[in-house]
Amino acid sequence: MKTSEVVYQGELRTEAVHLLSKNVIRTDAPPDNNGKGEAFSPTDLLATSLACCMLTIMGIIARRDGIRIDGTRAVVTKIMASNPRRVSELVIEIYFPSNSAFSEKERQLLENSARTCPVAQSLHPEIKQDIRFNYF
Repeated sequence: MKTSEVVYQGELRTEAVHLLSKNVIRTDAPPDNNGKGEAFSPTDLLATSLACCMLTIMGIIARRDGIRIDGTRAVVTKIMASNPRRVSELVIEIYFPSNSAFSEKERQLLENSARTCPVAQSLHPEIKQDIRFNYF
C-alpha cells in the first residue's frame, strides 16, 4: 500500500499527504540552508520521527504490561554536519511525568524498547543516537 504523496510547492517547500488519513505535513528548508524555517525541515522530520517511534513503541510495551506512561515527552536536538551536509547526531531526552514510579525492571523494559524501535534500527550507524531518560 502506498504511504504518502509529496508535492513540491516552490520556494523550497513541500506538502506531504498521508494517503490513508489525509493528514498533511508541510516542510520548509531551514534558514541555514536557504529557507525560511517556517515549518519542519525534512531533516527535522527525520529527527522527530525517531522520538515519535520511541514513544510509540514504549506505549505499546507499556499498554501490554500495564505500565502508565501517559504524558511522557521527548525533546529532540538535531546536530548537522557538513561535507556532506547530513544529520550527524540526534539527542533525544525523554521525560517521564513526575508522578511516575517505575521498578528497575520496568525502566529497563521501556529503555530497551525505545532504543530498539524501528526508526532507531533504520538509521545509518554513523548517526550518533544519544538517548537520555529522565525520571523524576
